Amino acid sequence: MTQSEIQKNFSHMNSMQQQAVFSTEGPLLILAGAGSGKTTVLVNRIAYILQSELCKPWQILAITFTNKAAGELKERICNAVPEGGADIWAATFHSACARILRRYGDRIGYSSHFTVYGSDDQKRLIKDILKQIHIDEKILPAKAVLSEISKAKDKMQTPSEMIKEASFDSRKASIAKAYEIYQARLKTSDAMDFDDMLCNTVLLFEKFPEILEYYQNQFRYIMVDEYQDTNKVQYRFVSMLAEKYGNICVVGDDDQSIYKFRGATIENILSFENTFKGAKIIRLEQNYRSTQNILSAANEVISNNTMRKGKTLWTENGVGDKIEVHTNETERDEAAFIAKTILDGVADGRKFSDYAVLYRMNAQSNAIEQALSRSGIPHRVIGGHRFYDREEIRDMVAYLQVINNPHDDIRLSRIINVPKRSIGATTVSHAADIAAGLGESIYSVIKNAENYPLLSRSAAKLKSFVELIDGFIEAEQSGDYSLAELYNLVVEHTEYKDYLKNEKDNSDVRIENIEELLSNIIKFEEDYDDEADLSSFLEEISLQTDIDNYDADADTCVMMTLHSAKGLEFPIVFIAGMEEGIFPSIATMMNPDELNEERRLAYVGITRAKEKLYFTKTRSRMLFGSTTYNKTSRFVNEISDDLLNFTGEQKSFASSAFQYSSQNSEKISIGTSPNPLYSTGAFGGYKKPAVKNGTVYKVGDSVLHKVFGRGMIMKAEKMGNDIMLEIAFDKAGTKTLMANFSKMEKI
Repeated sequence: MTQSEIQKNFSHMNSMQQQAVFSTEGPLLILAGAGSGKTTVLVNRIAYILQSELCKPWQILAITFTNKAAGELKERICNAVPEGGADIWAATFHSACARILRRYGDRIGYSSHFTVYGSDDQKRLIKDILKQIHIDEKILPAKAVLSEISKAKDKMQTPSEMIKEASFDSRKASIAKAYEIYQARLKTSDAMDFDDMLCNTVLLFEKFPEILEYYQNQFRYIMVDEYQDTNKVQYRFVSMLAEKYGNICVVGDDDQSIYKFRGATIENILSFENTFKGAKIIRLEQNYRSTQNILSAANEVISNNTMRKGKTLWTENGVGDKIEVHTNETERDEAAFIAKTILDGVADGRKFSDYAVLYRMNAQSNAIEQALSRSGIPHRVIGGHRFYDREEIRDMVAYLQVINNPHDDIRLSRIINVPKRSIGATTVSHAADIAAGLGESIYSVIKNAENYPLLSRSAAKLKSFVELIDGFIEAEQSGDYSLAELYNLVVEHTEYKDYLKNEKDNSDVRIENIEELLSNIIKFEEDYDDEADLSSFLEEISLQTDIDNYDADADTCVMMTLHSAKGLEFPIVFIAGMEEGIFPSIATMMNPDELNEERRLAYVGITRAKEKLYFTKTRSRMLFGSTTYNKTSRFVNEISDDLLNFTGEQKSFASSAFQYSSQNSEKISIGTSPNPLYSTGAFGGYKKPAVKNGTVYKVGDSVLHKVFGRGMIMKAEKMGNDIMLEIAFDKAGTKTLMANFSKMEKI
């Protein structure tokens, strides 16, 4: 088949997509706007390379950011290229690195059965280390320590380098010390965290050039999806692999770079053509997802950003509905509006799964979820309590982890007395201290418990536990048991179901979860066939994200943060809380770089909608125990009025707090209300003034608080023998106070 005949196979694509597919040699940056068919381009580009016989399937590396995306990419490649498509390396960064480290990790001191620590395991280990070095977690929280360690690893900074850099900074020095012990404990446990998987692969390449050369020779064509979300180590990894052939194609959208808090470096995509000399840039601007009104709104918002390459999305889908901006009285009214809109849509023939509710922060989800539940709307919260985060699932997975790697101290400590074996925390602590002193794992110590005076009294119980684990290890290594059969052995011989029945609430539900894990194992064995071993199963579940569990076929409305929604699309989208201080969040409003990222997040949210988009906002919002009165989000104001349709309480609350609107939309100016001796009620109308110790409190009164300073009363509600006051303070913001404890006076 001639090249022109091969190219005819791709005539269904638009001209820019075809350019991207046919540009196979040298560095290529595909700036793919939201909904522009980037996955289609990736799949067809791989198909074109293989049909043109430019390389073998196993010489292509395609990197994505989630297991779900990698699976979908591989499935589509196999459909496009039935012969050899399955041999392509379609993987996440972490799974590609894991595959390399399972093969060559022994060169840097790890076995092929190394464990991957998730965030919960990391936190437990750091908490233990902080206790060990006598640091109060109230002063230096585990989360902050882990964040600094992750930043250090992103820079490939070792503990000793961090200690040197800390100099006389005591906080930094404490973190560096914790980092040093953390890495030592990981190594002893034959374990890595997610950052280590990337760092150790780069380290492997640096220390052993022949291994790097092997993979450079193998991967003639490298493709990286979502390149705007890569960090420094990920950039280093792909650039090292691409050094020989230079055929690196990255696909991304600088306008959708929203993961700076995870270490993503937008500079990677902004400086691509400077880093990879002779790079070609192709822009994909035709959108196949949304209506033109939605795209025009997205274009107008993102055009306010600096530091972007620039592109304008357009579509042939038609103009579509205007974006509805609905103002509500409170967050409960906002939630009720969302629920009613969904119910009305379903009554008109829509599916529940057509709807997605997005929000800036998880705290906003409470009122919305309650409203959906009360309305009988089936829904799922993405980013809620994941299946693998449940206590009983963590216990069973910990058993499997210890069978796979008995030197995993964190998982071993979790299950050594679950179910109860009379092995107390003191015994485990003694074993951990001995292990730390010897530079060995806890398992190595308790195998010989009788040799250590501190453990001699518990030696028999520890020996019994070791025999149990050794029996499981022997069964796994014998090859006589499938994964499902091994799992059943663990459940049976630990008597875990009896433990749940006797010790835990909701034991029936917990047992169902234990059985559901068995279903997952069986499905894994069906999917992976001969490659379905214990290590690969544990690796797969450790690398799962919330989005990997999203089932697009289930007829349920979904709720999630804007960050979680990236990569998804829905016919109808609500973005709740379109208010200054909520979105953009108050923490980003004074920092230009962070505000730019917040605007990119708005762009991502807007472009999730295919047919209809709602912005909802409130005049007053209770969040974190305080009521606030926020202006309309600047992201709404950046959109032309001709693209918007305003409904509900259209005028927002003035920031100076001189106006208050009741539910019937009647505008009342404080000081000119029909009766100044009456305060506005929580549900509109008027109430008698609230009185405390002879002092009358009414809406509009000015007060002076000993702590918060000068303020104005916005609400005054009788509650039992007290009065609940909502007060907008000049400097401290809006506070909800009980009058009997308020330490203030009217002025």
